[in-house]
Amino acid sequence: MRRTVQSLRQFRAAFRHNRGDIICIGLAKRQSFLLERNRGAFYKFSYNADICRYGHNSYRTSRALSTDAAKVTNGESNREGPLVEYERRIAAGELMDGDACQVGTLRELQRLYDQLVDSADACRLDRYAASKKAERSRWLWSRFMPQSSYSPVKGLYLYGGVGTGKTMLMDLFFDQLPCNWRKKRIHFHDLMLNVHSRLQKHKGVADPLEVVAGEISDESILLCLDEFMVTDVADALILNRLFGHLFSNGAILVATSNRAPDNLYAGGLQRDLFLPFISTLKERCVAHEIGSSVDYRKMTSAEQGFYYIGKDLSDLLMQKFQELVGEHRAGPEEVEVVMGRTLQVPLGANGCAYFPFGELCDKPLGAADYFGLCKNFHTLALDGVPVFGLHNRTAAYRFVTLVDVMYDNKARLLCTAEGTPLELFESIVTISEAQQMAPRTSSRSRRTDDFDLCVDNELGFAKDRTISRLTEMNSREYLEHHVAVFTEKQLLQNDGYKESLQA
Repeated sequence: MRRTVQSLRQFRAAFRHNRGDIICIGLAKRQSFLLERNRGAFYKFSYNADICRYGHNSYRTSRALSTDAAKVTNGESNREGPLVEYERRIAAGELMDGDACQVGTLRELQRLYDQLVDSADACRLDRYAASKKAERSRWLWSRFMPQSSYSPVKGLYLYGGVGTGKTMLMDLFFDQLPCNWRKKRIHFHDLMLNVHSRLQKHKGVADPLEVVAGEISDESILLCLDEFMVTDVADALILNRLFGHLFSNGAILVATSNRAPDNLYAGGLQRDLFLPFISTLKERCVAHEIGSSVDYRKMTSAEQGFYYIGKDLSDLLMQKFQELVGEHRAGPEEVEVVMGRTLQVPLGANGCAYFPFGELCDKPLGAADYFGLCKNFHTLALDGVPVFGLHNRTAAYRFVTLVDVMYDNKARLLCTAEGTPLELFESIVTISEAQQMAPRTSSRSRRTDDFDLCVDNELGFAKDRTISRLTEMNSREYLEHHVAVFTEKQLLQNDGYKESLQA
């Protein structure tokens, strides 16, 4: 069994190398929004990139060179891990140029990888080492004899600015882990939806969080969480107890975030109840900052895309939507989301869904609805994204969540908007940004100065990530990767269907 798993893992790694590696042959000297008027009716935006071909950032390793990452010695040829894989690609001439900050992060990931390999038995990582029955017995016995079994290895909390490659680096780490380990890579939003769904299932139990933590740690002792971001008070109030149980069960956390641990849930409701979680997080994880100032998502060669700027472009968007639908007939659909809820889709066909902006972001919807949408549709046409401000702050929060979910699921976005991604969020500022604004003068009235300015720390902090992701989602690389991912998924589904017929 182990030989089979190892062979499959080697095949997967070779397949990904052949499919995903694109070598950068030059750096873009400038990126700028180009607004081009077309037929006097609508605008498109793109980027001007000089002689540069960038691989998709989510599947591209760091290009940084360092003295100890330039070659692999013969004595280390049998080693494995994220930094070693990076070194091998450097030595093979597959990668060149880059960011020293990412190399520093890879060293931390390699250190964690080596520790996990050396302590695999103590960490109970091998899913085949003990039967599920033994795991359940140990979990049941712990109900009568409470005990803690903290992992001998601390996790890793990576944080830094938008587009610095946090997700890509964590994915590189995760893909190097043995297939037989109890591991899971999941978006933070998705994890919390899963937790709340399980809590509903165990409603009435004395301590449902303990049961949920037991189930999660039995399934995956190593959790890789992308985009650790706490904005919901319900999540904030349960995180300390949830992760307290998880860590007591031996769970190891690897997480990425835009915020340092001490800045999580800053200014949130009842944050004093959240502070113990920060202490727990810092105790069980090594915090490492990625200090790069480069936003790799914007280093793309986008030319056309599906982001249309202007007003009265509904007909254009519908035309593009119909072109993607093809011969299929679009009509109203109903899709299922978590806990038995359903979402009404105005128009859907051939994996594509169409929504006016208000239907998705002005109604009381959340991450669960957007995850359900992405599980049923790979492409979303969104009509009429407005400029955000104080008057539609709630819609801005929902739009940020929608983009996060779509990006994590590699979905394709067609949209009409009142401005570029940067212009959509110009009126959203943090408290510190508001304090740095020029003071009023006699020529600037209060009404003009404060008009629709939204001072919101969480939203002001999240807007940079959304702008960055919208930029990448409009790039040629992202769109090509989207097609590749969903073509492969369709082939796998067809193969599974044929196997079911043969059975």
